[in-house]
Amino acid sequence: MKGQLPVEKFNNIRTPFYYYDTELLQQTLDTINEEAGKHAGYKVHYAVKANVNPKVLQLIRHAGLGADCVSGGEIKAALDAGFPANEIVYAGVGKGDWEINLGLDADIFCFNVESVAELEIINELAAAKSKTAHVAFRVNPDVGAHTHANITTGLAENKFGIALDDLIPTIERAHKMANIEFIGLHFHIGSQILDMNDFKKLCKKINEIQAELDAKGISVANINVGGGLGIDYDNPEAAPIPDFKKYFDTYATNLVLREGQTLHFELGRAVVGQCGSLITRTLYVKQGTHKQFVIVDAGMTDLIRPALYQAHHKIENLSSREPLRTYDVVGPICESSDVFDKAIELPCCHRGDLIAIRSAGAYGEIMASQYNCRQLPKGYVTEDL
Repeated sequence: MKGQLPVEKFNNIRTPFYYYDTELLQQTLDTINEEAGKHAGYKVHYAVKANVNPKVLQLIRHAGLGADCVSGGEIKAALDAGFPANEIVYAGVGKGDWEINLGLDADIFCFNVESVAELEIINELAAAKSKTAHVAFRVNPDVGAHTHANITTGLAENKFGIALDDLIPTIERAHKMANIEFIGLHFHIGSQILDMNDFKKLCKKINEIQAELDAKGISVANINVGGGLGIDYDNPEAAPIPDFKKYFDTYATNLVLREGQTLHFELGRAVVGQCGSLITRTLYVKQGTHKQFVIVDAGMTDLIRPALYQAHHKIENLSSREPLRTYDVVGPICESSDVFDKAIELPCCHRGDLIAIRSAGAYGEIMASQYNCRQLPKGYVTEDL
């Protein structure tokens, strides 16, 4: 069954480690291609920031997705994995000169530009190489999303994108630059979005913007709506593959594209989130004054989302079928925030029990650190076991 873990194969692997179910990942990619393929002109890019495990990247590349990058390092990782340069888009509010030059040298498809200052630097660096940089302008549409405050990106108060009032003057400025070609608009309103009404609001705003551009005689070849589709953290086995049909149909129904326009998507969490689990082992079961703690060998250095976002992941005891007890599941890091969850019910835990923290394929291994001089966790795919 999709999403089930091969527990018997975990016992001889040093914990903590990440496990990626490649069968589930392939089924997810097949579903993306099937649903996006029902709509003419839809192009899906994988948001590399979610997970850069090389074997995961290989599967995604073979499925035909492009790459959405937010750093020079991600551009290099995408190129090394074999993603075609002409299917790489590069976003980010703070692009360094070396990163821009890397994109120019590789002839990537597009720079998603977030400010006039950035546009001027790209033009300058492109001129030094006698190249033309293709750019899309990331627009801050001032559209909120029903998600955590730290992962909303489309509000006027956020650091991302060009304000609506500045868009047309910025496009007109770009048209005057010798080494810039304006090819599109880019939007992204946040992450872990499950309410399709948020995407409908974005579509409405894009329709309004396109009507204004039409009135000015400004044509746009590409519309990039970013990503943001969430996953079911509560029920990873019941909902291992997000509802891509509803997601793509929402845009097909609500967004008015012009003839010949390509609609780009940048999906990350929805692609890899459910295929990954952090596997850890119980070190101690500690009886506190008012509660019991399960102390595991994974910590916030391995999976920072609960500490950073108060994110919820389903936690399972893979080794025990004993009656349920209530625990706080915590790690070994010298920080009080090193907590994976509080007051959850698990089968009675013992030293040595294997614990799985589910839905950790996105923003897990990639965000790991070596705080407390800890080793980075290894990542294994199904075929490695």
